[in-house]
Amino acid sequence: MIRLHALVKQYGLNPVLRGVDLHVGQGEFVTLVGPNGAGKSTLLGIVATLLRPTSGEVRVGGWSLPHQADRVRRHIGLVSHHSLLYRDMTAAENLTFFARLYRLDRIEERVLEALRKVGLFARQRDPVGTFSRGMVQRLTIARATLHEPDVLLLDEPYTGLDPEASHLLDALLQEESARGRTILMITHDLGHGLGLADRLVILYRGQIAREVTRAEISPAAIYDLYADVTMM
Repeated sequence: MIRLHALVKQYGLNPVLRGVDLHVGQGEFVTLVGPNGAGKSTLLGIVATLLRPTSGEVRVGGWSLPHQADRVRRHIGLVSHHSLLYRDMTAAENLTFFARLYRLDRIEERVLEALRKVGLFARQRDPVGTFSRGMVQRLTIARATLHEPDVLLLDEPYTGLDPEASHLLDALLQEESARGRTILMITHDLGHGLGLADRLVILYRGQIAREVTRAEISPAAIYDLYADVTMM
């Protein structure tokens, strides 16, 4: 579903990604970890069609980026550091706006169901500007999954969530994974990321330093492995 080959991203003379090879199969859940500056958000931004690679091959769902970005965008949902929500519009109005952009049918039904999933049904008529950081994040997730994308891209989705909202997001991601969604998620929480995913990938200094499956290593041992890799 996602295939990166010899991916390079460079800003001037500063290389951020240095020949990354990564394949995420259809229906696979992969967690991407690494220290700040490793290139995680840059990699996700390229897959999300927001950034152009300097060189290398990028394919999502069989389409090539950046040349077929318009086709790829219909099949991805993105949760990033920017919510893409309008603060002066209500929660329901925001989701209705995006539903129309995606030309969805049964818009009102879809919007209400999405709000229920993220625990915001009771706040559907409240302006987003009155929401807490965690509530904005939950609505962002509703926006990203509203059109039932084949690929879900998440950059630190647990930021700002309280424990209750984090459990809600766990359940939502597990449900999306069970439905066969392909998920690529960035997180700093190694144990949590490993527990949710099929595979954990460590990105270090712009390269894939190590990959492990959930069956290969325990949540406790992943911290030692991460420390070994990032101290090389």
